[in-house]
Amino acid sequence: MFLRMYSFLVLIYDVLSLIFLVIEAELEAFYRIFIPPRLKSVAGEIILITGAGHGLGRELAIQFSMLGATVICWDIRSDSNEETAMAADSLGFGVGKAYAYTCDITNRYQVIKVAERVKKEVGIVTVMINCCNLPSPRILTEHPAPGVRKTLDIGVMSQFWILGAFLPSMQEKKHGHIIMLTSVAGLTGIKDLVPLSAAQFAIQGLAESLTEELRNYKPIGDVKVTLVHIYPFIVDQEMSTNIQLRIPSYFGTIEPVAAAKKIIDAMRRDYTEASIPGYLLYADKVPPTPKSNPSCA
Repeated sequence: MFLRMYSFLVLIYDVLSLIFLVIEAELEAFYRIFIPPRLKSVAGEIILITGAGHGLGRELAIQFSMLGATVICWDIRSDSNEETAMAADSLGFGVGKAYAYTCDITNRYQVIKVAERVKKEVGIVTVMINCCNLPSPRILTEHPAPGVRKTLDIGVMSQFWILGAFLPSMQEKKHGHIIMLTSVAGLTGIKDLVPLSAAQFAIQGLAESLTEELRNYKPIGDVKVTLVHIYPFIVDQEMSTNIQLRIPSYFGTIEPVAAAKKIIDAMRRDYTEASIPGYLLYADKVPPTPKSNPSCA
């Protein structure tokens, strides 16, 4: 009798607590529409950017360096990666520094080896951004599409290798930020690109799961996760040909410079989730229109 009464009171307490937290979250979200969080400083942060040799990764490296951060540029192409590091270093005005490391992020042992070099030569990485998993328009349109293994290695497995190399140090330091990127391929399936869509959906699941897991470390330190959806995709000048959009005013292309600025803004405001453009943040939350299926009867 008493046990049932106790269980009922606990249930009532949990329900009321849930209602209170939901209302609080809704009010805070409404408040943040008009007054967004303040931009935190990234000066002194050590930021790892993979895929820094071109496009979005290059722009992120340059803009973070201009904000006073130390930038670690990773790319499999050493020449373009060195160019990015030199550009970021020169535009850092003596405040932000940039270092270039050649690394194949699909090779777990190479990631571990280069990560150890970074720790010894530069310091503990406090911010991670993997730009390699973001597909380019060339990948979205070329046929045949990249192989399943290559797509998953670049888009998914590399995330685990990089997290395994740097996340423990962040937790030990009780400070860090992880930024993950997804594209339109993670919003809906794309014809002839099943592996790519699967990899992009996996990034969303990884970000959400990691966010929940890191909640356990809040009392002893704070490692944040920001998931940024880029709709439809990033277009470099050399990749912008032969791409036609049905509604360009709503799903148009965006240059890496502008996209990098928005990603950095989302990170500096500690957003858990953001999108480019911002009005499409909840596009992936809209349920698809059900399709009629033939009856089995």
